[in-house]
Amino acid sequence: MHVEHLLRDESLGLRLLWAEDALLRREISGVTVTDLEDPARFVRPGEVVLSGLVWWSPAGGRAKAERFVAGLKGAGAAVLLAGEETHGSVPDDLVEACVRQGVPVAGVPAHIMFRAITDTVYLRQWGELSRHQALPEGARGRLNRLVAQEAGPEPVLAAAFAHLDRTTAYLVTATGRTVAATPGADPLPPHEAAALPTADAGVTVAVEADAATPYERWWLHLPDAAAAPPRLLHEITAVLGRCQESWARRRAAEHQTADELGALLAVPGAVPDSALAACGLPPEGPYRVLVADTGTGTRHEGLTEGALTEAVAHTAPAHAAVGRLPDGTAFAVVSADAADGLAECWPLVAGCRPDVPLHGGTAAPAADASALPGALAEARYALNSARTTAPDASALTDATTLTALDTLLTGIPAEVRTAYSRTVLGPLLNPESASAVALLHTLETFLAHDGSWARTAEALHLHVNTVHYRVQRIEHFTGRDLSRLQDRLDLWAALLCRVDDGRGR
Repeated sequence: MHVEHLLRDESLGLRLLWAEDALLRREISGVTVTDLEDPARFVRPGEVVLSGLVWWSPAGGRAKAERFVAGLKGAGAAVLLAGEETHGSVPDDLVEACVRQGVPVAGVPAHIMFRAITDTVYLRQWGELSRHQALPEGARGRLNRLVAQEAGPEPVLAAAFAHLDRTTAYLVTATGRTVAATPGADPLPPHEAAALPTADAGVTVAVEADAATPYERWWLHLPDAAAAPPRLLHEITAVLGRCQESWARRRAAEHQTADELGALLAVPGAVPDSALAACGLPPEGPYRVLVADTGTGTRHEGLTEGALTEAVAHTAPAHAAVGRLPDGTAFAVVSADAADGLAECWPLVAGCRPDVPLHGGTAAPAADASALPGALAEARYALNSARTTAPDASALTDATTLTALDTLLTGIPAEVRTAYSRTVLGPLLNPESASAVALLHTLETFLAHDGSWARTAEALHLHVNTVHYRVQRIEHFTGRDLSRLQDRLDLWAALLCRVDDGRGR
């Protein structure tokens, strides 16, 4: 199948935006769906790349488009099919980048599902294979019945490969969590499983499910690439896609129930046992509360809940509820020991969308339901600390680790820290005054040397009398007495609360 064959399919309604005739005659090797800003490591030569353009925004749009298309060019992509739903049309920045890089580009109408394009490619590509290479009729019927009964992925995967002796197959998420495996398959370490989509060993095929977030997306992996023909794998992934869509519907209902619990947690007061029971949580603790956020610029509905759901699933809790708080922050309530493995899996989850900072906060264990609102406040404080310490990167902060003044202050909102610093330090924060800058530096050095006049003078290469004079001026401007411990702490906290370029120090 060539690129021009796909573009001529009237049922898809693809709009060609740019291409050269020679490029249209390129043969298609497969399909990759991605919304990563740098997709190169997930794209293989000759593939059709489908993107919803969630990664693109008007701010810095040209640079983002250039980086994205350069990645496609370097990976050898055959054509870019850009979804028009997110932005209403394909941005000019992206089309111009495709022209410069020599990558054909076409628009996908908002009403066309990406799965329809994927099915078209694979059915055309492998349509001439003989019938014995696809699923036997009995196996196909058994799989359809399992999906209709909303069976989980484990029995579906086992039934899909039951007619192939000794075939090992894994169903993994993009974060490296094993969802299911055929009987007898050896366990896959998460870091190894997360690398499978770009690994050369075996064969790994994406499972298309529109309701799945990038964090929860399933991949079918066979260590032996010759164990099953492509058409068979395509049929199996289609069935697994239906299975995941069914799972996603159940998950959405569970999230909606958890939202009601979130509304109760967000206000002071006792949480009724009925609210916990509705979410499948036990009436007795201890519990752990987690919160997460992917920023206000995220367009995909449910993205943060998907990330938190996947992170919690890595810890395999016996009971868990994931939902959204009234302010839009995702939260989870899990059994107390379930949060222990979060720090290890957080980078794997965040790595699915490296362009979207994933911030999280966890609270100390809550003994019972009455302690849950307080635990939520603690987790939110830790979340704010994660945002402060790593504004442009993903981070997870445990409230129990905020044991020093500098780390504790990171949980205070930036606006409050800024106001406190300005109030306490006053004119010392004037960057245009050379004397103010010198006094501020002297204050930092004096406090860092535990109020030692001699060591401060040595560090600043000043006479001790000069240090005394400067400290007197600092006391005059701040109204604090640097011989008093309490005043020193006030000033030290104010220094820690300063904000430079919009980031907490």
